[in-house]
Amino acid sequence: MQNESTTGNVFFRIIKGVGLALAISFLFTVILASVLTVATLPDSVIYPVNQTVKVLAIAISALVFVRGEKGLLQGVAIGALFTALSYLAFSAIGGDFSLSWLILAELALAVLCGGVCGAIAVNLRRE
Repeated sequence: MQNESTTGNVFFRIIKGVGLALAISFLFTVILASVLTVATLPDSVIYPVNQTVKVLAIAISALVFVRGEKGLLQGVAIGALFTALSYLAFSAIGGDFSLSWLILAELALAVLCGGVCGAIAVNLRRE
């Protein structure tokens, strides 16, 4: 059973992981927008690149911040919270908060990626 300080540490690691994932995602979104202004790429590349960036952001965050026990659950939490907050942030930027089945697909992908990377992270040897 975890004591209160360990539970608090897990909570703050998850929050830091979500923050890192949001920062990575925002940075690469700005980079992609800059590239699209100077390059003549079709609009069809935006969604796959955006999804790839989100998955990489979740994976990096889980691998950096997940420690201790229950890595799968910690990773799932990072993926789910990241998806919710990134949806809110990018919807606010775009001015469109409409829900679609795509957000559910993104949530499923984020939870899967976070869970797998969280499970891997707790099983990696760290010095």
